[in-house]
Amino acid sequence: MRSHLFDEAHREVDSDQTWALQSPYMLKVRLGPDVLAAKGAMVAYQGRVEFQHEGAGSFGRLLKKVVTAEDTPLMRVSGQGEVFFARQAEHVFLVQLEGDGISVDGANLLAFDAAVDWDIRRAQGAGMMAGGLFNLLLQGRGVVALTSDGPPMLLDCSQQPTSVDVQAAVAWSANLSPQLVSSVRMRSMVRGGSGEAFQYRFHGPGFVVVQPSEGRPVVGDGGRSGGGGVLGDLFG
Repeated sequence: MRSHLFDEAHREVDSDQTWALQSPYMLKVRLGPDVLAAKGAMVAYQGRVEFQHEGAGSFGRLLKKVVTAEDTPLMRVSGQGEVFFARQAEHVFLVQLEGDGISVDGANLLAFDAAVDWDIRRAQGAGMMAGGLFNLLLQGRGVVALTSDGPPMLLDCSQQPTSVDVQAAVAWSANLSPQLVSSVRMRSMVRGGSGEAFQYRFHGPGFVVVQPSEGRPVVGDGGRSGGGGVLGDLFG
């Protein structure tokens, strides 16, 4: 049988690393310690692998999930073998936490080391008019895999205030506390408003990762469907 499918470019990546990019759109994880991943993100696996629902873990996080309605369902992946993760052919990139942290839009979270601590955080100014906007705070040591609907861009927030559409913001430095601001008048909102009605405003030492998209609509939901290389590549 002959096909370009059998070319080396389409073969499984041979790597002894725990986290490796199979392609710009697919992540390969070699299991050892457990991994937490977004439910539905697994596209294939090899070996003896188990998938279990991952609860809030603590009463505090459970209470936050109930009060905020933040719903980023996670599954614990354990066993021996390799697991492949992807989300709608979005770009995948990795962040290595070294005792620091990163805030992530739950729709862009793909997977992370189970040893990394996570919690729910609310954006400043995210009241009822904004529907309440929340993100996940990941801290500790380990790898975090994120997706971007298109190649991600890194913006430096330390020199001047930086505003990003809430649906285009993928992740940002944990030390930053973005404020939710509106650029349209109430009259415009009543008449239908604009896709840019709300933005996150960042200012301070740190960065924000932006995707070249405002997310993909989910049928019947009206929201986002789920917002290559190591983060260091973005700084290059």
